[in-house]
Amino acid sequence: MLFALLAMPVFGQQNIEQQKIAYLIDSVATLQDATFIRNGTAYDAAHAADHMRLKLRFSGSRIKTAEDFIVYCGTGSSMSGIKYTIRFQDGHSVDSATFLHRRLAEYEARFNNSKP
Repeated sequence: MLFALLAMPVFGQQNIEQQKIAYLIDSVATLQDATFIRNGTAYDAAHAADHMRLKLRFSGSRIKTAEDFIVYCGTGSSMSGIKYTIRFQDGHSVDSATFLHRRLAEYEARFNNSKP
């Protein structure tokens, strides 16, 4: 019984982190008119999100937080070391890590503002 009481905050935190990761992937998947550049090849938003999901699955227990997800799954190629970038319709580009960090900050600000 004591273990269950002590473990509850950990499980709750894991659930929150999983929600953040899902939000980040959904933020990528739903981008309109954006091109994702991975190892020099352009992909649409759906393919980019699928790739991040695949990397998340293969990362196993190494990914515990949304920050871990950004570092290990959303920043760049683990094979080549090349950063992922997002090119928007207006022509500007941003590193995917920068985009994901911004989205995470927005999510956390909304979550913190909704607390009583």
